[in-house]
Amino acid sequence: MRTAALTSGRGTTIAARAPKRNDDRVILHFDYDCFYASVFENANPSLKGLPVGVKQKSILATCNYAARARGVKKLMLISEAQKICPDIVILNGEDLTPFRDASKRLWSFLRSHSWNGRVERLGLDEVFLDVTDVVEYNQELLNRNALQDSFFQLSRQDPEKGFSFDATRFFGCVHPRMDPKDAVSVLDNPLCVRMLLASHLAGYLRLKLEEDFGYTSSGGVSTNKVLAKLAGSVNKPKNQTTLLSLREDDIQDFMDSHKLRQIPGIGSRIAQLIQDHVLSTKTTGDLHDLETGAKVTVGQVRQHTSMSADQLERILDRPGAERGSGEKVWNLLHGVDASEVKEASDVPTQISIEDTYMSKPLNTPAEITRELHALATSLVRRMRVDLVVDEADPSDPDSPKQQRWTAYPKTLRLSTRCRPKPGAGSTSAPAPESFSRNSRSQPLPSFVLNLKDESAELVAERLTSETLLPLFRRLNPERQGWNLALINICVTNMVTVAGSGETGNGTGGGGRDIARMFRTQEVKLREWTVYDTTTPVQDDAAPTKAAHPIENATDVEKTGEGENPVAAAEATGISLDPNSDAWEEEDESYRCNHCGHAIPIFAMSAHERFHSIGD
Repeated sequence: MRTAALTSGRGTTIAARAPKRNDDRVILHFDYDCFYASVFENANPSLKGLPVGVKQKSILATCNYAARARGVKKLMLISEAQKICPDIVILNGEDLTPFRDASKRLWSFLRSHSWNGRVERLGLDEVFLDVTDVVEYNQELLNRNALQDSFFQLSRQDPEKGFSFDATRFFGCVHPRMDPKDAVSVLDNPLCVRMLLASHLAGYLRLKLEEDFGYTSSGGVSTNKVLAKLAGSVNKPKNQTTLLSLREDDIQDFMDSHKLRQIPGIGSRIAQLIQDHVLSTKTTGDLHDLETGAKVTVGQVRQHTSMSADQLERILDRPGAERGSGEKVWNLLHGVDASEVKEASDVPTQISIEDTYMSKPLNTPAEITRELHALATSLVRRMRVDLVVDEADPSDPDSPKQQRWTAYPKTLRLSTRCRPKPGAGSTSAPAPESFSRNSRSQPLPSFVLNLKDESAELVAERLTSETLLPLFRRLNPERQGWNLALINICVTNMVTVAGSGETGNGTGGGGRDIARMFRTQEVKLREWTVYDTTTPVQDDAAPTKAAHPIENATDVEKTGEGENPVAAAEATGISLDPNSDAWEEEDESYRCNHCGHAIPIFAMSAHERFHSIGD
């Protein structure tokens, strides 16, 4: 195990020991090649082979490898890219809908090959898979007497579902390069056997992505997310790399060769602070500059005098800094990453829509209103695509399908970023660019969840005028002249709603279908209902609402019929939040004719049954 020399205050030398890496897991990383350009190429095959660029505003957001071979680079100005490559095909990529839809299809395919459900999407074009259980199962089935005719099983239940492979060699590239004489010893190393099997699984999935969907990809195979992602970048595009540790220092040598800023989990601010410490410099200006953290390697940082987790903690200590950052970065420098691959979910953690205005910042109320309405419209449409399903009533299969929310967000957040205003800096030096955002949050208005009456455009118009504009004024109190460079609208804090036939106890999503509950309430409670045919006696001292419990339940039933769960909840005044207290929020109550106690509506039938049993 490598150690770094430290010198204590007494002049003695102590060792900063490298953290221990856990190699029990098997992680695959997929990165779709030139994903945005590939989406256009799949929609229009005549574009394949041509230099293609995808623009957003006046910037070339990305381009395919044919364009890169001609000298075009990402984030170039459109005019500059056209000078370098006059025949480049420029396509508008400001509408992210086709990219999101394609990403969801590919993710669903990869998810279908997971046994433990750990399939994590990173952005639109990257996916992590934890395939530890799949690989270990096939490791037990491996027949050393017929390695060249091995069969990889993709299902425990169906032994014929899988693919043939040659277990005497790895699929794709291996890092570090293997000496032919080491190939024999691989089968005696359980970790290397797992990596070999994982390489064939990754190769199979990449081949299916290309054959069935038309997308090529790069892959990485290792024992944690950071190593798998870095390994996948070694032999891009349309290739894969398996990271091995045949010798003790193989992983550390691999990490040491990377620039500090290349390590996932080390952002520009952290990289800048560490780089300044190692080089004894002071970085000023744009922290998002490509040189930030690119002037030092992991090896230089790790071997720097007195470098350790404690030293990194001191370097990164600043107001608002997260405690334990030093240990986290120290682990990453050694290729140690204990973070789990998140379990797959059909419900996103948040839905976010944003746009930038770097070349032409927004300064007038009319511009702000226009852009907020456009972003709100995209947000509402996206919510209805990702969170709404068409579902038939299981009790009446012939009835037309109705839309319902599979989940709904509770929180709306607006974020903005302003550029320095002209003249804000000194005459000699302009004010530095700030990339920090200002945000405000509030509960999402309930009318946004109305599926029955209003179109997405009308909902967005109301959301803009009643919610977003007031939020914007709280964020930016000035009447005009904001020099606004970015607006982001996000809904988050999702609550899952159970569908028809689901119990709502966690097996079906963890929520409650309130509309169905009220529709079936009378039938379910009929056995326990006492029908009082006598005229109720009013208590003059405590007047109550004259309504029979069952009659009131029927009114509720009619209100909720045919509506989605959220609309039904609004009509009956009941919160959809599973953590809310219905007793505290219930306004309707009835006073018992027998004992005089005030009883909530939903408990009245049971309370009368109690009196009838007592009599």
